[in-house]
Amino acid sequence: MSAHTEVREVDLIVIGAGPVGENVADRAVQGGLETVIVERELVGGECSYWACEPSKALLRPAHVLELARATPGVAEAIAGGLDVSAVLRRRDESTSGWSDADQVAWLETAGIELVRGHGRLSGERRVTVALADGGTVELRARHAVAITTGSTARIPDIPGLRASEPWTNREATAVREIPGRLAIVGGGVVATEMATAYQALGSQVTLIARGGLLGGMEDVAGEAVADALRGAGATVLTHTATESVERDGSEYVVRTGAGTVTADRLLVATGRAPATGDVGLERVGLTPGSWLATDDTLLVEGTDWLYAVGDVNGRALLTHQGKYQARAAGDAIAARAAGAVLDDAPWGAHVATADHVAVPQVVFTAPEVAAVGRTAEAARAAGLNVRVVDDDLGRVAGAALSRTGYRGTARLVIDGDRDVIVGATFVGPDVAELVQTATTAVVAEIPLSRLWHAVPAFPTVSEIWLRLLETDGRPAVRTERTGAAA
Repeated sequence: MSAHTEVREVDLIVIGAGPVGENVADRAVQGGLETVIVERELVGGECSYWACEPSKALLRPAHVLELARATPGVAEAIAGGLDVSAVLRRRDESTSGWSDADQVAWLETAGIELVRGHGRLSGERRVTVALADGGTVELRARHAVAITTGSTARIPDIPGLRASEPWTNREATAVREIPGRLAIVGGGVVATEMATAYQALGSQVTLIARGGLLGGMEDVAGEAVADALRGAGATVLTHTATESVERDGSEYVVRTGAGTVTADRLLVATGRAPATGDVGLERVGLTPGSWLATDDTLLVEGTDWLYAVGDVNGRALLTHQGKYQARAAGDAIAARAAGAVLDDAPWGAHVATADHVAVPQVVFTAPEVAAVGRTAEAARAAGLNVRVVDDDLGRVAGAALSRTGYRGTARLVIDGDRDVIVGATFVGPDVAELVQTATTAVVAEIPLSRLWHAVPAFPTVSEIWLRLLETDGRPAVRTERTGAAA
């Protein structure tokens, strides 16, 4: 079949059809713009097929089994462990068997045109798409181009590592056979979640982290996860450098500062790199492979037509935060195209203000970690007058009733000058659902005096909010005590 070239003009071109690209395109279409989205892999992106969704499908069965064993009356009915084959089948269902047919159908219903191929910038407001059949499509945007290609696993420069062909998150979440021994290099979210999942699925896991676990979160979180992994039988080596890797037949030999680790498989989970190495950035004066700095409307600095949304801008590498950015960017693109005035003041409709101060995150380890906003260390570094309030989740009736031996911790980081919460962390079983209330408090800057009137229902785990406020003390009482002490 001979190559062919088609030339098209549309209002907006989106390169990358993951959840971020889908949301940019959807908001722009709702704003009246003719939009084309370009994708060379599966519509739905990393999160749907190799990250968030399949990883949670691998993790959830172990969490449920743990809960059942900690619940009298249910524990007595439990015999045996996880059915690994059934877990993997459920994982396959979560990814639709790595088929994007449903996602493509949604694009059609949303009025978004899909072009399958590798899209690269070829000039200002221009994208050339290389099609699988050898042809090309030349797309020209009347208004804007958005790059939403996400990120890829970063492989650090460790002797022998890349040549050993290690797993990344993609291979780990798409696994067909659970290895007897799994070594993991890294200490972040992917590393700790996969360590939790694979230890529960029958692997002997060795986790090798250059620092502590879950860096960037409160220390109590990483320490609790490390203790739990060790309690489950995993080997956790923190503050340990990985010096070199060799692959000897079917065995990996990992040399570390604490000795040699041998494994059947090796997973590298040491962070992410922007997927911008082959999208034509050099054609518009930008550096291939770089993070793309943007303003809060997600417009790339130095341009008036190029947007970078989601992981590619390095602001907050989380699917939900990328989708939040996408809604702001799509609406901003449509507003600019219509000549409308942008609502671009902080917390306006066309900006992603929350990226700076109110990013929520859940780590689905055992125990779970849920956090939002600044850590105490980050708040102090920002010059805030910090007050930290800690409390024991296990003393809350709702938590104690949910399972035998509930253990957990809650922390609030408070700006003492304004008496508002600027950060919160929860560590314990099933704490994921606590983070939205904390996020609301941080975003809305709700005074603690008003939070006293947000009464948590009894007996729920949310009663921890009352306990935290009691530990901190009522604002009026606290002021009186401060005055008396003075």
